Amino acid sequence: MTASAGTAGRIGPNAITRVAEVLPALLGEAGTRSLFEAAGLAAYLLAPPQHMVDETEVARLHAVLRQQLGAGLAGLVARRAGERTADYLLAHRIPRPVQALLKILPARLAARVLLAAVSRHAWTFAGSGHFKATSGQPCVLTIQDNPLCRGVQAEAPACDFYSATFERLFQVLVHPAARAVETHCEARGDPFCRFELRW
Repeated sequence: MTASAGTAGRIGPNAITRVAEVLPALLGEAGTRSLFEAAGLAAYLLAPPQHMVDETEVARLHAVLRQQLGAGLAGLVARRAGERTADYLLAHRIPRPVQALLKILPARLAARVLLAAVSRHAWTFAGSGHFKATSGQPCVLTIQDNPLCRGVQAEAPACDFYSATFERLFQVLVHPAARAVETHCEARGDPFCRFELRW
């Protein structure tokens, strides 16, 4: 699934706002401000974005995270931000009756329903990238032309933000033992970013 017409190149603000929430505990307020300034996004610390943002802003922030913090710490920040993003979606975007239904369905069926919903809203996190999801054991999710990997070179998979978001949603709505593993990553030279979800 590609970005919807009129939304190409834009991503939901969680990929920025949740990073801003996570950083102060690790870097302090001054360190957080310095990092956002390096990404050209300092204004968002004073007025967090409330609507879709340009995907290049998100990519720039996550690239600066890796440049300034190194892959390990940047991955930790991205993972915590991804978990917070999932928590936000559970609190504000996924209706309570739907959550209640998913929790009582068999895991395979819940996964199929959840992935159908994720696919319909893929434009909110994949931007101009191409998202595809296949239910099963494991469930396989791919993002091709991933905005967060453009211009990034890494030895290991670098999409901790996506992995953590998918994992938390599956843990809460499909099965508490769900785990997400990124098996392929464009930042590593693979043709797409691929995530496997198992429980």
